[in-house]
Amino acid sequence: MSKKLTSAQQTEMLAILKTRFEENMSRHDNITWQKVEAKLQLAPEKLWSLFEMEKTGGEPDVVGYDEKTKEYIFFDCVKESPKERRSLCYDQEALESRKKFKPKDSALNYAQQRGLEILTEEQYHELQKLGKFDTKTSSWLATPEEVRKLGGAIFGDFRFGRTFIYHNGAESYYAARGFRACLKV
Repeated sequence: MSKKLTSAQQTEMLAILKTRFEENMSRHDNITWQKVEAKLQLAPEKLWSLFEMEKTGGEPDVVGYDEKTKEYIFFDCVKESPKERRSLCYDQEALESRKKFKPKDSALNYAQQRGLEILTEEQYHELQKLGKFDTKTSSWLATPEEVRKLGGAIFGDFRFGRTFIYHNGAESYYAARGFRACLKV
């Protein structure tokens, strides 16, 4: 898998991100597009990761700035879990444990191959403050080690006016469950 964009793809991706940024200013108060774009142009591998988020239906957008690391934070901001990242079990161990009807991949492997991280429970709650996401779908979340050691994994959704965090066997997968990614630039 080539992790480089052509010049035309870079230009197109920056235009998509700029338009989304300008159309959703409430997601990123006190952040200017010029500063975000300057960071992206210095990190072509991060722009490729954002391209992968976009290509799989994630609609990535800036949702914050980490003062400690001096990085802009992008989340998938599509209303429902990204379509091309559904029907995945949680991780490689879960994938290998399935004897029948294996999914095509795991959420953690898919994210890692693209330089992404899946949202944590805290990040998912922050995302839900920006709108109503996963009202018909759900998204795998980074699972605490103590839960994973017991064979489980966590996921979230938004129902009945609130955010819910649930558990499932890590080897499970559903057509309506994907994962949302985080990328710091």
